[in-house]
Amino acid sequence: MSYVLALTGGIATGKSTADDFFKKKSIPIIDCDQIAHELMKPGNASWQVIKDHFGVEYLNSDQTINRKKLGQLVFSNKRALSELNQLTHPLIFDKTVAKIKEYQNFALVILDAPVYFEAGLDKKHVANGVLVITLPEQLQIERLKKRNNLSDEEARMRINSQMPLAEKEKMADFVVANTGTIKELENKLEQILIKIKEEG
Repeated sequence: MSYVLALTGGIATGKSTADDFFKKKSIPIIDCDQIAHELMKPGNASWQVIKDHFGVEYLNSDQTINRKKLGQLVFSNKRALSELNQLTHPLIFDKTVAKIKEYQNFALVILDAPVYFEAGLDKKHVANGVLVITLPEQLQIERLKKRNNLSDEEARMRINSQMPLAEKEKMADFVVANTGTIKELENKLEQILIKIKEEG
């Protein structure tokens, strides 16, 4: 059986940089965001429930989901976000579990799950350990504004729609502060891999 390490954190804290490091190590990565995107393609399960629940006004002319319009709704309306999550999280969970089974011959698998705790995956014990990549809030806001070209308020709204990083840190097995260079982040991740190997 493989050791499944859930990788989570907040928006713009550096999860994709961590993913790049694991890829270089030839460790398979299951990307929950990618699974979510796949399920939102026209005709797929999440697309169907979003269309049925929120209405065709959230579809583009080519029938794809208007992610910008849906994003504006859910990031400014807690109830809509909760409804969206209740509809899509179980679908993402089922697909994720199926993916983990495909990789059971690997010693270590990374489960990149930005909303690991929010989606209740910790209660379903899909991972053996949880790694949280964290940042001070001000730095997170700066990085997010720069990355997504957002205003200060838009960036704060997105960050506030997620569980606070301090809460995630309390529930994590490993916590890495990504406040330095990429090399420093990679060194910290290397230490975690050694620890997992030793304990395994």
